[in-house]
Amino acid sequence: MPLASVPIEALPTRSTTRVRVFLDRGDSGTLVPSAVASSPELVLFDLDDTLFDHSLTCRAALARLQVQTPAFATRPLDDLWREYLRLLDSQSSGVASPPALYADRRAERFRRLAARCGWKMAAGEAREISARYRDHYQRLRRPVPGAVALVRRVARRARVGVITNNEYAEQEEKLRFLGLSQLVDPLIVSARERVAKPDARIFRIALERADARASATVMVGDSWTNDVLGARGAGIRPVWFNRFSVRPPTRHRVEEIRSFRPTGPVEALLDPATRRRPLTHSAARPSAA
Repeated sequence: MPLASVPIEALPTRSTTRVRVFLDRGDSGTLVPSAVASSPELVLFDLDDTLFDHSLTCRAALARLQVQTPAFATRPLDDLWREYLRLLDSQSSGVASPPALYADRRAERFRRLAARCGWKMAAGEAREISARYRDHYQRLRRPVPGAVALVRRVARRARVGVITNNEYAEQEEKLRFLGLSQLVDPLIVSARERVAKPDARIFRIALERADARASATVMVGDSWTNDVLGARGAGIRPVWFNRFSVRPPTRHRVEEIRSFRPTGPVEALLDPATRRRPLTHSAARPSAA
């Protein structure tokens, strides 16, 4: 789900685990808990905005850029940030492209962003601003709170994989930055596979590489379309990481978590075998956009 549509007041100010299980109606019409899956063979994670904090790193980098670039200071940071994410989303195809084109696309985003601020930016200026932003982004990057600890705990009991849309080198480096490279196998990246989420084929590639069954696999991701609906289309149980507390855009029932901290309740949701006592879920009726 594009973060550009998330109200700024919905952004998390503290890490609190909230686990919600959307319920099904039984024959009597009474709401009854959805069936809980057995211990998974494979737990798949999305990368950007699930393990790696892309959106808020992006916002922090734009804030630094805004201080250095007066034209960008004419717009509120939140407006600038949302527009940048919208431009990024509009350019993202998830398929392979030459590294030079990847840099050109970033420069083009800043040219368009500048135009929104009334600045007709030359091509050379766009490349310079883009490079400056990239430097800030690399310095300010960070994991999603609790994500690394969760992956390490899950990896003790199940195989861990990542399915992500982007360029391979970019995503591989992020995983290395998180210190998770040795725990993740397979790493499935859209540009290398030439197919992107939510296409069911990319999930099937992950299952084949891990020699895992769809019925014994869980997918955790922040994107309703790419991760939740994509996983469902491949017969994989989805868990929605709804970090920014947005409403689901379709009426599909799905387990939902709002934070990875503390890791215990989240781990228990992913793998019931970790439970030492019943886990109390905060339940909610399915909602629709």
